[in-house]
Amino acid sequence: MDQQKAEEYRAILQKQLDELLREAGKTVSGMTDEQENFPDPTDRASMESDRNFELRIRDRERRLIGKIREALKRIDDGTFGICESCEEEIGEARLRARPVTTLCIDCKTEQERQERIG
Repeated sequence: MDQQKAEEYRAILQKQLDELLREAGKTVSGMTDEQENFPDPTDRASMESDRNFELRIRDRERRLIGKIREALKRIDDGTFGICESCEEEIGEARLRARPVTTLCIDCKTEQERQERIG
């Protein structure tokens, strides 16, 4: 991958990372600011359900943050865009759709097929 393309992906990944970190900060401050008291058990249950849902989303985002950081390291060491399984270049369309990917479409398809079997 040429340097210009790598820098484009770096910018895309950095923007995603910044956005995710900003949202995570909002969640933490929002949860610590809430001092709500719900005497009605139904209201309390609804609030707890909403909070649990938001925490699950943030957990997924936390994992994505890790993948973004790993992708940025791969850009730095020159391995970004190379399939970790077959060591071929990952297609441009796949990288545009999922810049944190480490597998080309063929290897990912095979991995998913193996997961369904096993």
